[in-house]
Amino acid sequence: MTTEATMRKLTAEDPETRSADVLASNIEQLKTLFPEAVTEGRIDFDVLKQLLGGAVDGREEKYGLNWHGKRRARQLALTPSNGTLRPCPEDSVDWDTTQNLMIEGDNLEVLKLLQKSYAGRVKLIYIDPPYNTGKDFVYPDKYDDNLSTYLRYTGQVSDEGFKTSSNTEASGRFHTNWLNMMYPRLKLAKALLSRDGLIFISIDDGEVGSLREICDDVFGEECLICQFVWIKKRKGSHLSDTHRSMTEYVLAYARTKEGLALYGEGAYSDKLQPLVKKTNTVKELCFPACTVTTTLDDGEYAAGDRGEGESRLKFLTPFAVADGAIAGALQVSGPFVWTQAKLNAEMALGTSVHLSSRFGFNVGRHDQAEKFKAPSSLIDKAGTNEDAYEELASLFGVERVFAFAKPVSLIRYLVQTVTNSVRSGIVLDFFAGSGTTAHAVASLNVADGGNRRFILVQLPQRLDPDEAEHRVAAEFCAGLRKPLNVAEITKERLRRAAKKIKTESPMFAGDLGFRVFKLDSSNIREWDPDRNNLPASLEESVDHLKANRTEADILYELLLKLGLDLCVPIEKKRLSGKDVHSVGGGVLIVCLADEITRDQVGPLAEGIVAWHEALAPAGDTTCVFRDSAFADDVAKTNLAAILEQHGLANVRSL
Repeated sequence: MTTEATMRKLTAEDPETRSADVLASNIEQLKTLFPEAVTEGRIDFDVLKQLLGGAVDGREEKYGLNWHGKRRARQLALTPSNGTLRPCPEDSVDWDTTQNLMIEGDNLEVLKLLQKSYAGRVKLIYIDPPYNTGKDFVYPDKYDDNLSTYLRYTGQVSDEGFKTSSNTEASGRFHTNWLNMMYPRLKLAKALLSRDGLIFISIDDGEVGSLREICDDVFGEECLICQFVWIKKRKGSHLSDTHRSMTEYVLAYARTKEGLALYGEGAYSDKLQPLVKKTNTVKELCFPACTVTTTLDDGEYAAGDRGEGESRLKFLTPFAVADGAIAGALQVSGPFVWTQAKLNAEMALGTSVHLSSRFGFNVGRHDQAEKFKAPSSLIDKAGTNEDAYEELASLFGVERVFAFAKPVSLIRYLVQTVTNSVRSGIVLDFFAGSGTTAHAVASLNVADGGNRRFILVQLPQRLDPDEAEHRVAAEFCAGLRKPLNVAEITKERLRRAAKKIKTESPMFAGDLGFRVFKLDSSNIREWDPDRNNLPASLEESVDHLKANRTEADILYELLLKLGLDLCVPIEKKRLSGKDVHSVGGGVLIVCLADEITRDQVGPLAEGIVAWHEALAPAGDTTCVFRDSAFADDVAKTNLAAILEQHGLANVRSL
């Protein structure tokens, strides 16, 4: 060989082992558009302003929502995560076959970790975030290290006295705290949506104004679909002294204008649509010869003939019918919906015209199958809070396990408006709560034979049995011998909903399972020496992988960081006495054996090469090994050289 093959070692600092760097991606896009405005990786704003000319607003006072911390909240969305998602097959249902995900963790960190694998792939997002009532605010964002804050909050890292309280009006930054929580999450959520994807957000009067403004900021006010009003109660709430509250809102935004074009309750009926409308003024239309079909009896019809609707139509010319078609031009006076120009344009596109025996004109639009009915801005037939209460009580066998859940029928209605035509796609809910969104997706798949997937994210918020609002839920989890947190309720609902669906629809063969993952720190050890015991730190640093992590933990972190779906197929083979994993049909090949000697290098490499050739993946393959497994650098170099000789040049070690 002319050059020595190498096996580059991946560390905690490498981009391949971190979540997507949104900031770096933004700079690259600017560099492509305005290369002269980027110098040594930094933006020269003076040059950029010159290039954009009058499009830059330099005023200090401008229209828009601003609050203390907005700049830091925006920066928080751009900061990569150094966490990972650890697989939990023991908590899952149908781990080997399911395409659904349930992720425990702070949704800010999880949304960052999902960027490489799911950016641009999510069809619909529905969220029911905290309404900022002063009692439900539990997201402990910390700008310098949100993951560490989360690990302490959930008790995974010891920190005596660490406690996160609710966001009360006495805090002094009541609205500001909520905005700082929502803004970075919406920024990250937008990147996950497909170009024709949509987001729905439930909210009440308290923050609907602020939410709409930050959504205008994130998605663009031109992508607002509607501020829907949802009838949440049949009788109204008496919590207010001024009115009985019966409604909430659902804000709907499209990722781009492409999403606006595809949105609707469902395709229009394929039935012919009437061309006559009583309320219109009388117009005169001329239908060209051989363009009108009819159910009239064959024969000749004189001018002036009128049918049952004689006050509506008058035939100005005689016409003849043969074999269900009108041979000559037909001129008619009546209250038509269209003008002559509109009729001519439609017929040129292929729209058909039909005259019934009742003398009613109807049309079959050329694009009728592609058109969708726009939904009403009032959602009044999609279930209420009372329905949600009854659904949960029936599933769990006990009342008030989870407060303020949304009914399945509401989420099902919203999902159907986006995925009705394709009946597939990923539905994401990163404030999962009791898991209503997943229940709705599964229910809709049963109804129409769809194969929609769901991804849920829920913070494992601790349940304190000594607090009145938590007592029922805490006792419920304790009865199941599960940890006392909200995420356990989410998972239990998914299990029970699946059983209910199987009982009610035994012929349904669709996906009712889910894979559980839990947010944690990376499996890759960072260099953080203990100054009081430096020899021990040096010994630990030999292996970059943490000792308490499994092969599966490391494997799924690789999937995340290399941008592969967390449900991608994984095969395992025993090659030369070592476990080797093939991910995605050979796109990624991983061997995390603890020891690879010089003698084992040849047989192992040959086995990998043979398997790779049999798999024949379409794209390039990345091979990953445990760095500390190699007896020495010679063994590592020899393995890389053999693989490179057979076209496997992208070889890495951890």
